[in-house]
Amino acid sequence: EPGQASLVVLFASTDYDLDELGRAIGASFEGVPTVACTTAGEIGPHGYTPEGLTGFALPRDEFTVEVACIDDLQQFEYQNGGAIATKLRSRLENRAPGARGDNTFAFMIVDGLSRMEEPLTAAVHLSLGDIQLFGGSAGDGGTFERTHVYWNGEFRTDRALLTLIRTSRPFLVFRTQHFVASDKRMVVTESDPAQRVVYAIDGEPATKAYARHLGIPVEELDAEIFACHPVVVKMGGEYFVRSIMRHRPDGAIEFACAIDQGVVLRLAEGVDLVKNLEQTLGSVRQKLGPPELIVGCDCFFRFVEAQTRDIQGEVGRIMRDHNVVGFVTYGEQFNAAHVNQTLTGVAIGARRAA
Repeated sequence: EPGQASLVVLFASTDYDLDELGRAIGASFEGVPTVACTTAGEIGPHGYTPEGLTGFALPRDEFTVEVACIDDLQQFEYQNGGAIATKLRSRLENRAPGARGDNTFAFMIVDGLSRMEEPLTAAVHLSLGDIQLFGGSAGDGGTFERTHVYWNGEFRTDRALLTLIRTSRPFLVFRTQHFVASDKRMVVTESDPAQRVVYAIDGEPATKAYARHLGIPVEELDAEIFACHPVVVKMGGEYFVRSIMRHRPDGAIEFACAIDQGVVLRLAEGVDLVKNLEQTLGSVRQKLGPPELIVGCDCFFRFVEAQTRDIQGEVGRIMRDHNVVGFVTYGEQFNAAHVNQTLTGVAIGARRAA
């Protein structure tokens, strides 16, 4: 019942007429904060559910929610992010005092083609204190043309939503990736971080250097190769995956994250995606008990790899068995970082005994 919900979250295929869908969502959930976005695939009760609509609602008696809509992302400035998060937190505090990391988490949805995730995530996270953040960048079915975020009756581009969720239930914010660093290292010698383009690696055209490290001719580079062979960068003692979106005729490589000049990249080696997912969700279950809901933001490049390796059915089954609802993204957010080729999410446990 919409009246019993404090928040409705929906993930939609771009096959829908978004104007029509926006009006239908507004009419169906009037008076309830509703956030939604377009996806590169939906995750629901049957695992991966392409060309569909999936979602969940949080009950009002156990969840207090505040949402901030950030429009015109291209004009976004770092200091604004902090102000938005601080204001949102004080709105939540007014309704439910004492919001802390053990009772509150943040969920973000961003236009997945805005290229604004890095400054937005970093700025917002800094002002949240010990409250953990996770999220995903909206998709458009793998066409990389326009991704939309819904708020207040309409789907729009160049928009992000930051949702703060305070709950009496136990929860766990997590991320996982199934890539480790190999010993093949390369240095970015020319790049445009704002556009996420790397022009040169080790002093030669980026595609040439990347193909050389893989031991294949440049002509063989394609989406499957990129999905199965990303690179990793080291930040704060941890390795983070940097996905390759596409390569260009001029020898440049477009990434799904900003990459600065001078950064050391290592070719990544994949470990078993299925086993990694089972272990991750198994350890979530161990810490929390059987989750009633896991909200998952799963990278498009993981989805492509699962297709390439023909393991989509298995991955979908694991998701289904652990009550995952979510979407296939163009990038994921985890605390202060915009990341790729990961699954980020929150697991929500059963009601605490009185």
